Amino acid sequence: MGERDNEAESVETVPLLRDHNTAEEGGEIWIETKKLWRIVGPAIFTRVSTNSIVVVTQAFAGHLGELELAAISIMINVIIGFTFSLLLGMASALETLCGQAFGAKKYDMLGVYMQRSWIILFLCSILLVPIFFFVTPILKFFGQPDNVAELSGNIAVWVIPLHFAFAFILPINRFLQCQLKNKVLAITGGVTLVVHIFVCWLFVYGLKLGVIGTMTTISVSWWLNVFILFSYIVSGGCPLTWTGFSIEAFSGLWEFTKLSASSGIMICLEYWYYRILILMTGNLDNSKIAVDSLSICMSVNGSEMMIPLAFFAGAGVRVANELGAGNGKGAKFAMIVSVTQSLIIGLIFSVLIIFLIDQISWIFTSSETVIKAVNDLSVLLAFTILLNSIQPVLSGVAVGSGWQSFVAYINLGCYYFIGLPIGLIIGWVFKFGIKGIWAGMILGGTAIQTLILIFITMRCDWEKEVQKAHVRVKKWSASDARN
Repeated sequence: MGERDNEAESVETVPLLRDHNTAEEGGEIWIETKKLWRIVGPAIFTRVSTNSIVVVTQAFAGHLGELELAAISIMINVIIGFTFSLLLGMASALETLCGQAFGAKKYDMLGVYMQRSWIILFLCSILLVPIFFFVTPILKFFGQPDNVAELSGNIAVWVIPLHFAFAFILPINRFLQCQLKNKVLAITGGVTLVVHIFVCWLFVYGLKLGVIGTMTTISVSWWLNVFILFSYIVSGGCPLTWTGFSIEAFSGLWEFTKLSASSGIMICLEYWYYRILILMTGNLDNSKIAVDSLSICMSVNGSEMMIPLAFFAGAGVRVANELGAGNGKGAKFAMIVSVTQSLIIGLIFSVLIIFLIDQISWIFTSSETVIKAVNDLSVLLAFTILLNSIQPVLSGVAVGSGWQSFVAYINLGCYYFIGLPIGLIIGWVFKFGIKGIWAGMILGGTAIQTLILIFITMRCDWEKEVQKAHVRVKKWSASDARN
């Protein structure tokens, strides 16, 4: 009982659930910054660590050869990216439900929500398995070179264990994140990365398992992360929010599935947008160099993206907590602070990319031709990083507020009815190649979507969002679930 009482006391005194007028009366940006970075700081380290697993894997593959780099890059950025983004999006439903329940002090429901998410994501993972057996024809259909498509198909089956790891680790991460257990995520992320580097060296250079061994290392590392975090939860790390496996996890699954699906569609439409860009490069002249250079740019963008994605998490948790606690003004203030700070960091990294792209490219490849191709794309990469310092944070606000379905329509229209056609016209009709495709997708899709999200969040009636949050928490409470 002592441990439970201590944790209850710490939860009550966490400065998340502040007085409704704190933000306006004091204009206390520093206080909000500390609360935000309590989430964002460990989240950046966690996401950089987990993303570095992918970067390390690609780096080992790049030194095996250009074909191996292209095959693993396609697998990571397209096939794994497709399934990961869907499961990631579906798991983000927990950021709405767990975040608002935590703010409303309905602590016992967090564990039930996570178990429901496990069930839904696991079933979804089973439905997605056939994709891995048809990787070669899928890639050939989208115009990838035969040798790249065939090698990708050969290693695809070794990715299936990683695919199922996502179904468990993603809900766990959001469960812990919404109750401010971010240090635990950071520590396990760091441990997993260190283990992954050793496993990569062992499989590639020690046991000489080649491209299959390189791909297998990712599964080993992610499942290690699942085991560590699950052990922490069930061994007493979350006594208020984890009370054991519950039959309630099987109730309300259809409503939970609908919220998860809308979350999944919202995130997927964003994530797939630039992955489609990689697929389209397979139809360009000298496609292998184009795929390699663009994959390196996407890897660099993905690594830096861990920072705005950490702000995505921070904004989502802060907004959800404040809405759950009945503080609409606090939710708006948290949103403004999150977007501003992420934008400043994005500006800094955009400038660094321009000056350091040659050195960064060397990490992935020793080919002078590929490095030169990456350098030609550096301005587009820098502009993408700048835009992406705003858009994911606003998406986090949407998740924290429960707007997933609405934002999914915005993403569909901006990305696929505006940005993609403009990119295709500039790239192929006007023959600007990969630069034209990428530029059109940025200006026609990402920029417009970002402006719309800014308009929506600035015009939002946050007091009405508080009322909606209270209705949502009541609807998903344990007593209603039993009924």
